[in-house]
Amino acid sequence: MCIANICKVKKILGGNKALADFSGLEDIVDTRLLQKISVNDFLLVHAGFALQKVEKKDALKMIKDIKETLL
Repeated sequence: MCIANICKVKKILGGNKALADFSGLEDIVDTRLLQKISVNDFLLVHAGFALQKVEKKDALKMIKDIKETLL
């Protein structure tokens, strides 16, 4: 089974890359599959690739649900 994670864009790096925050862990994600992203956008990421943008309220609910499941 594969899992995609939610992250928040912290900085646009150029070259189809962005620095993203995964609930406190930062990593670089590849954004080539998306038309346009901005700082503070929430993204659904799998295997290092941003698959889609997620609305803020939906992203915050997903993050909350994941944290509750893991605790």
